[in-house]
Amino acid sequence: MKINTAEFIISNSDVAKCPKDFLPEYAFIGRSNVGKSSLINMLTNHKKLAKTSGRPGKTQLINHFLINSNWFLVDLPGYGYAKVSKKTKSIFQEFITDYFETREQLVCAFVLIDIRHEAQTIDIEFMSYMGESEIPFCIVFTKADKISKVKIDSHIAAYKKKMFANNWAEMPHYFVTSATESTGKEELLSYIDEVNQEVFKNNSQF
Repeated sequence: MKINTAEFIISNSDVAKCPKDFLPEYAFIGRSNVGKSSLINMLTNHKKLAKTSGRPGKTQLINHFLINSNWFLVDLPGYGYAKVSKKTKSIFQEFITDYFETREQLVCAFVLIDIRHEAQTIDIEFMSYMGESEIPFCIVFTKADKISKVKIDSHIAAYKKKMFANNWAEMPHYFVTSATESTGKEELLSYIDEVNQEVFKNNSQF
């Protein structure tokens, strides 16, 4: 799939105010400083569609972008902020949970994980929440250009081991990406395209 148009539609902290269009949505979420904005800009061929910042926690709202006029890319606030107040963190968590548990248009979430680090408890816990809540998701490992192929394989293996230890029957579908080198771009967009085709074919709501 090639992205020809990417249009910012709305930012808000109230799921009830999200677009009413019944189009498939793909939500992107991850810990602060995981490279989410850079990945979104790489996927959409826009340098400034999503705001990048050296300061973690820049995304503080639910951001909807209309892609090719037939699906939404949703940029969500991260989890595990180090530098926001407990009150702010609580507000983020509330509307993120609200979005995942009530948004009927959501067909898949992409949980972003920095491949440079070994398996982090906070990521495992968040994915466990997604699994227990039966929210379909894939893992997107980011910043693959920063470490060797051997380390990438080692860190993915560590995630598999931890997830199996947490009663996962299998590792969720995953992608290895680099926003700098456009690694994984075609695979990720092809996956979205395939899911979209299935959704439009088999779901009368869309």
